[in-house]
Amino acid sequence: MWPFQYSLFPPGALHGTRTVTTKPDAKLALFDFDGTISRKDSMLDFIQFVVGKPKYYSGLIRQSPMLISYLLKRTSNSEAKQALLGHFFKQYTVSEFEQLARNYAKQQLPRIIRPSALKQIHWHQKRHHRVVIISASIEDWLQPWTKHIKVDLLATQLDKSSKHITGHLLGHNCHGAEKVNRLKKHLNVNDFLYIYAYGDSSGDKQMLALADKAHYKPFH
Repeated sequence: MWPFQYSLFPPGALHGTRTVTTKPDAKLALFDFDGTISRKDSMLDFIQFVVGKPKYYSGLIRQSPMLISYLLKRTSNSEAKQALLGHFFKQYTVSEFEQLARNYAKQQLPRIIRPSALKQIHWHQKRHHRVVIISASIEDWLQPWTKHIKVDLLATQLDKSSKHITGHLLGHNCHGAEKVNRLKKHLNVNDFLYIYAYGDSSGDKQMLALADKAHYKPFH
């Protein structure tokens, strides 16, 4: 984890010489999802939702060598994610998986949302701030919810070139520095006078460092 609070950094100290090019009231709010907006990891919650707890735990036992390797930092976050997704969803077609993701977003995802985080998102929206959720979780089960609350989403995408889900990612895992890379491809950060960011782990370090006001574990 990355243990700091935003108050350690004066406004603007982390983004260097960013030159603002737009109207003075334009503000941007960046949110991590898992552990920040949500109370638990949405990928693990999604797996349980689809396969049930018995198959979920038996699958984790089968994947235990990989998980131990991940905990020892011999396997990357991206490799571990692809291994788990491939193991649990290889029997599903892409269309079946997409329907399961929509079902999860409607039936289960709202149950793991922190009310205080949702309240903060609405606070920014009422002030006409641009809100972007940037997540390492898979786009399919987050996008229906982010569309419903009318915020932008940048998330990890699955490779769907095969008929069935392989677990392989399309492009990079949206984690760490990739969060900032994806954001800068999505919009021009210099268009905003002020940036807020909310995160809860080392995977949010670069995103938090981009902000004028960075909040670490603000809704815990």
